[in-house]
Amino acid sequence: MFGGTRVRVYLPGMEALMHHFSLLDLAPIPEGKSAAAALANTVDLARAAERLGYHRYWLAEHHNMPGIASAATAVVIGHVAGATRTIRVGAGGIMLPNHAPLVVAEQFGTLETLYPGRIDLGLGRAPGTDMATARALRRQMVQEDTFPQDVVDLLQFLDDASEETRVQAIPGTGTHVPVWILGSSLYGAQLAAYLGLPYAFASHFAPAMLKDAIATYRSTFRPSRYLAKPYFMMAAGLCAAETDAEAEYLRSSQVLAFARLRSGKPGKLPHPTRNLEAEISREMSAQARAALACSAVGSPSVVRMQLGTLLATYRPDELMLTGMIHDHAARVRSFEIAAEVLSELQAHREPA
Repeated sequence: MFGGTRVRVYLPGMEALMHHFSLLDLAPIPEGKSAAAALANTVDLARAAERLGYHRYWLAEHHNMPGIASAATAVVIGHVAGATRTIRVGAGGIMLPNHAPLVVAEQFGTLETLYPGRIDLGLGRAPGTDMATARALRRQMVQEDTFPQDVVDLLQFLDDASEETRVQAIPGTGTHVPVWILGSSLYGAQLAAYLGLPYAFASHFAPAMLKDAIATYRSTFRPSRYLAKPYFMMAAGLCAAETDAEAEYLRSSQVLAFARLRSGKPGKLPHPTRNLEAEISREMSAQARAALACSAVGSPSVVRMQLGTLLATYRPDELMLTGMIHDHAARVRSFEIAAEVLSELQAHREPA
């Protein structure tokens, strides 16, 4: 998405399976701005997303990241839910190894109690940070992988209480907050299928195993009391503007942020540049192209073609868009363009 020829075509049936489109916000802190400004932008974007027809608004847990303001994810979710009226708000996700399942159940049970029917809980297996910060979060590192059991424990805390229940999440017990498994490999796909839970793949930054993960999840899914049939959501990057050139310019901020993160020098979201080649090496540019390949970047017609291609290729039940742009107004406009495109695709949707 960083150059080359684009063919603008319409692919019949490309919207066939998509029931909803949603938005993932990392609450980016742009250079020259504060965390307070970033969180104010998050609220403004969430209100715009609700108005534009986005189904969910998810926030992600990251720690020790100078350019991301959503570390206290449950707190930010509550703030966004309180500033909106109908859109679902949730975590994409909570990094469960950083937390005791009971605490997560209490936090999201409280959110569900305050905003009934609007809260989602996506769970990730990674720490969402570097190992030094992971140790600071957890105080002690556990060698064995407890993620599957932690998910089961969390589901039980959110379920109805029984006579055998000795520990309850209050609020939390009986709230039945919808739980999702997040992943970027086959591990999450297998676990989501085994537990009969919805699955979201982080293809916006790790698309390599997307096709295999979809196939694994759908072919091995076991119906459960949570979900009768598989429900798959894929994430895609987005940078839409009035022209292709403007979109590529705006996108350069995220490419620079990616390069600095991979170089061990994370910072605030950089200002965009019209000379990206002077800022990063060819090797880093290639890494960025590979990691951010699952994306739509360009003018409205180009974004329509690119999103349509993703939908036709992977046929997700839901598409979640994400994108970091330094200028807040340009970022809102980017999601506005995508909403217009996806609403049009849904209006011409063929039966699945």
